[in-house]
Amino acid sequence: MTAGGHGAAPRAGHLPVLYDEVMEGLAVRSDGTYLDGTFGRGGHARGVLQELGPGGRLLLMDKDPEAIATAEREFGGDPRVAIRRGSFADLAAWDATAGGLDGVLLDLGVSSPQLDVAERGFSFGKDGPLDMRMDPDAGESAAQWLARADEQEIADVLWRYGEERQSRRIARAIVAARAQAPIERTAQLAEVIAAAMPRGKTGSDRNRIHPATRSFQGIRIFINRELADLEAGLVAAMERLKAGGRLVVISFHSLEDRIVKQFIAARAKAPPTDRRRPEPEAFVPTLRAIGGARKAGERELAGNPRARSAVLRVAERLAGVAA
Repeated sequence: MTAGGHGAAPRAGHLPVLYDEVMEGLAVRSDGTYLDGTFGRGGHARGVLQELGPGGRLLLMDKDPEAIATAEREFGGDPRVAIRRGSFADLAAWDATAGGLDGVLLDLGVSSPQLDVAERGFSFGKDGPLDMRMDPDAGESAAQWLARADEQEIADVLWRYGEERQSRRIARAIVAARAQAPIERTAQLAEVIAAAMPRGKTGSDRNRIHPATRSFQGIRIFINRELADLEAGLVAAMERLKAGGRLVVISFHSLEDRIVKQFIAARAKAPPTDRRRPEPEAFVPTLRAIGGARKAGERELAGNPRARSAVLRVAERLAGVAA
């Protein structure tokens, strides 16, 4: 039994972030239909499934073929479960969602299994091929992109998606390094970035995180089109959520959380009026925010430090209005 009282405790060894808060936010009904758009290794999905009765339905999506293999192995024989490989950005195109959803869960960012496997190329702490693709069969790898992008494009990605203040300096160093040898390993890229940082730089960020953290994050977000997929996925969720259905999103980055926060606010609150402009049409809310941003407590952080940056937001679809 978890601290929040839900019987669907996560599998031993797997720590789904904000588990109790997610279950509370989804408010699972036994006969409802729920979509987990980021299955990962199924920590949250197990909780939802345990709350469902025979008439309930759980739809699972993920870009990652390894995640889908896990879903098929563990849930493929359950008649209540349907599984689809793909981005949650396309959830409304899945026929299984056409009847409407009582809840949508999006747990954004890279999963722990992806970080922990060096061959996926997400972590500068584990040397491996510089890939970073959540779907290894789609698009170009980080190594391929870094081999062709010009200095300005690299700097823009590091600044926009990684919020890296030394983006221009790092981009210059990457271009110089690749002229000597292709950058094909995570350790190579991390070394180039670390060497490019100003000597003697001090400050809390410098003391707390590896110098490659922001750059790796920015490249990963860009390679996987994570922000564009999030924007599309939120719209698709609104299209499929039934009245009273819950939208539950876990973000790990300020750029993601800002998108989610603004998406909910734009549909829950009337925009400010401007006396210099014609009077706008009457505002009709389509979402209701359920509480504010929630973060992991000290007890969870003690067992799962990766939850430190997680932010949960929940909203409920309102009745009688179009998306």
